[in-house]
Amino acid sequence: METTQNPAAEENVTVPEDSMAAAGPASCAEIELSLRKKFHRPLFSRFAKAINEYELLAPGDRVAVCISGGKDSMLMAKLFQELQRHDKFPFELVFLVMDPGYSAANRRAIEENARIMEIPITVFESDIFGAVYDIEKSPCYLCARMRRGHLYSRARELGCNKIALGHHYDDVIETILMGMLYGGQVQTMMPKLHSTNFPGMELIRPMYLIREDDIRHWRDYNRLHFLQCACRFTESLAADGKGEGNVSSKRQEVKPRSREMKKTNPLVERIIFRSVENVNLATVIAYKKDGVTHRFTDAYDGGGRLMAVNEKPNES
Repeated sequence: METTQNPAAEENVTVPEDSMAAAGPASCAEIELSLRKKFHRPLFSRFAKAINEYELLAPGDRVAVCISGGKDSMLMAKLFQELQRHDKFPFELVFLVMDPGYSAANRRAIEENARIMEIPITVFESDIFGAVYDIEKSPCYLCARMRRGHLYSRARELGCNKIALGHHYDDVIETILMGMLYGGQVQTMMPKLHSTNFPGMELIRPMYLIREDDIRHWRDYNRLHFLQCACRFTESLAADGKGEGNVSSKRQEVKPRSREMKKTNPLVERIIFRSVENVNLATVIAYKKDGVTHRFTDAYDGGGRLMAVNEKPNES
């Protein structure tokens, strides 16, 4: 079932009991003005910089802006609308919401926020929450993979060649730390990727350079309330005090580590980010490319070309 609306708040929504909340959310005009004035530099400028620096958009693109109902994706939708108004080059937008099994309250919250913010969402349904709920090992990873597959599929049906996800700068930093601390690898979340299962389609992350604190500030300034996490699995984990070993819990473990490091070095996040821009292959023990491992000994003492670990030497 798919519905298109021209539409609103947060799963597990807790509305702060203060005068700002009592005043209700800002109007769409006020929200848009805040992006042009108060939040132009930390939000729109960084959004535009990521698009230009990583070449995320091209004339003629038709982009499915994937909206989960959280603060990041809803802001991304407004930034795309603002970018389109600049009319630098032609591109099209589809604001795509997948309902993977939201509660009725959460579904209404997304639709109401879209209405308030004047985001014309297209909603389609799946049963991903139900499919992964009883999976014990890595349900978050499986859920994310399934969601992305559904989004790619529907976006392609709608004539899109790209999907946009709302991952931000802090997500990138946390991914780098998670890979090192829990995965034993140096890797990052890329600003764009070619889809392996949907030829001709790409995934882009235009929020790549935007800080989460600035997103929160924009949300609170405009008195907006979005979904946190609408997943029944993580809800039950929170209620049971569990979550050991899943991706969400590991990410939550990394967040305070980053905050602690910032106390002694305020620039630590920028340094971590730069570390994956300045990888020197001559100073690493080994690296992987296209699934093949290469070691420094392959070319040590003038050993010639790098020889893959899986490659057999010439025995002739």
